[in-house]
Amino acid sequence: MVRRNDQRRAALVDGAIEVLARDGARGLTFRAVDAEAAVPAGTASNYFANRDDLLTQAGARVYERLQPDEATVTRHRTAERDRETYAELMRELVARVSSFRTGYLALLELRLEATRRPELRTVLTERVRADLDANVAYHLASGLPGDATAVKLLYLALNWLIVEQLTLPDVLTPQERDELVAAAVDRIVAAS
Repeated sequence: MVRRNDQRRAALVDGAIEVLARDGARGLTFRAVDAEAAVPAGTASNYFANRDDLLTQAGARVYERLQPDEATVTRHRTAERDRETYAELMRELVARVSSFRTGYLALLELRLEATRRPELRTVLTERVRADLDANVAYHLASGLPGDATAVKLLYLALNWLIVEQLTLPDVLTPQERDELVAAAVDRIVAAS
């Protein structure tokens, strides 16, 4: 029987994110999640049907935690509709994602695990596609410069910039990262 204490479930899923980031998908066990969440042994098995369920919920929780807060959304809705605003939006996105280091590293682990688990691949593909479609739709409705292809190209470029920053942070200085974000927006949007 799967339990419904939402606070406990969130603590377990957050624990799973930390385990994924630290120990990888192979280290993700119910016992490891119980220990990370500081709950009695056997608790995770009462909340998740199986390991795949836990993996899937961990991925969903990362996306939930990466959403911008309402103040950020409001600020961007009222900002100018030019490339500089777009670059600032992308810099904030990179900073927000990078500040949740364990979440992004957990997502990378989930992506690697999805190459071996077709069910997880299906769920992640649907989630990432929906997220990308939502970003394109938001962008097109926002009036910012650039088209759907520009959004997808920036998505791909900035994802690797984030990977670089989280895994090898000394390759690029913070100033270089900011300049690269601005250059990516400028060049990709200008080409669209």
